[in-house]
This record gives sequence, structure tokens and C-alpha cells, in this order.
Amino acid sequence: MADNFDNDKLTSTLDVSSGGVSFLDGTYREALSLTREIRDYIAYQWRQDCEALSPMARLSASCESMRLTSRATQIMAWLFVQKALHAGEITLEEARAPERRLADQGVCTAFHDEGKVALPERMLELLQRSHDLYLRIQRLDAQLDR
Repeated sequence: MADNFDNDKLTSTLDVSSGGVSFLDGTYREALSLTREIRDYIAYQWRQDCEALSPMARLSASCESMRLTSRATQIMAWLFVQKALHAGEITLEEARAPERRLADQGVCTAFHDEGKVALPERMLELLQRSHDLYLRIQRLDAQLDR
């Protein structure tokens, strides 16, 4: 798929493992992989999946694709702040600043009601995985207040 060279460059530039924070390494790799999957799905498959949907389901799918993007963006931003914190580039006080915390929690913790509108299976899978990961990051973010 397109842009794989950009992903490899991004991974090597922003690899958390270089910061020596092993408990974040796996989460970072998982988040980066999920972000790529979301990007690839929206770029290459989402439109085809939505063609067969009713207008109301397409609207719902559009909203959920934005939710996917928001979750992935918030997760990666939070992990980048943690990387900077553990590398000594910012202080704990700076990491605790509201603008560096996990944001859009109302949007990102909400979940698609499958009873109202059926969405494509791949989208539902990505929604579930991104929701689960966002909730894990939310719990980690709450630990900054301790």
C-alpha cells in the first residue's frame, strides 16, 4: 500500500524503545500499528464498504470514521508526550498540563450502537480495538494525577 516508506521513517524516528520505557513499548507499537490499519482502511476500503449502506448508515459510518481518527490521534499524541517525559525532554509538570493530556474523552469513549445502524465488519473491528486501546490509555493518563 502507499506511503509505507513514510511509516517506516516515522517508526524509526519516534520509537519509544529508545527511551527505555518497556511498559510503553508494546502499547506504542500496538497504537502505531492500529493507526496504520485505520489509515489504510479509510483510504482504501471504507468507500467500497459504504457503497452498499443506506444513506443513514453511510452517515453513521462517516461519524464513526471520524471517531476512529480522533481516537488514533489522541492515543498517539499522548504516547508521544510520554516518550518525551521518559526521555527527559519535558518534566512531569509539563506532561500534566491540560493541553498534553488525553483529550476528546466524551467523543472517544462513546461507542457505536450496533442496534441502530449496521456498519461494515472491518469498521466495527477497528472501532472495538481503538475503543479498548483508548480506555487503556485513559487509565494510564489518570495515573499522572497520582
